[in-house]
Amino acid sequence: MPLIALTGGIASGKSSIARRFAEHGAIVVDADAVVRELQEPGTPVLAAMVAEFGADILDDTGALKRAELGARVFGSPEKVATLNAIVHPAVRAKTEQRFTEAFARDPEAVVIYDVPLLVEARSSDPWELIIVAHAPAEERVARLVEFRDMNEDEARARVASQIPDEQRLQIADVVIDTSASLDQTLLEADRVWNDLGSLLRIARDRREERA
Repeated sequence: MPLIALTGGIASGKSSIARRFAEHGAIVVDADAVVRELQEPGTPVLAAMVAEFGADILDDTGALKRAELGARVFGSPEKVATLNAIVHPAVRAKTEQRFTEAFARDPEAVVIYDVPLLVEARSSDPWELIIVAHAPAEERVARLVEFRDMNEDEARARVASQIPDEQRLQIADVVIDTSASLDQTLLEADRVWNDLGSLLRIARDRREERA
């Protein structure tokens, strides 16, 4: 019943890897999906966000205008910290509930937490394996321009706003290189899945040596 964290920077290919693991039978808990659920109209998290940032972050139906919120906090470490203080505790509680439910349904399940902000919010949790999806920053900028309709300045700003790649790589037990084609990335994901037992043992031994 391993609990595995999968992380990576924006446009790193992390979500493609998560989908591949799900195809192999993993139960994937998607942090972004949990955040969206917690920010639905009528939730305590959204109410706290409105109290902090104003009702104009909502549209006419009461739903969160994510682009408006992003523009409101982007570039301000203080506002980002305030937003995180509202959202992160609720996400932690909800995801831990999801982990518990998954293992209750299947004690032998492989549960993978697909989370972009692992280093920032949850790196101290007792993950049995940490997998990092990694591509150079320039490659990720190019993907944002090509696939997400950002201009180059916007793309570079988004990549630069996240923690440096070195900090993610420092906590990695396994790195999946996503700089080549999608097919190659999926082959790497398959390799990790097939070697999961030995990778878990190696990671466990390393942690015992450091303890």
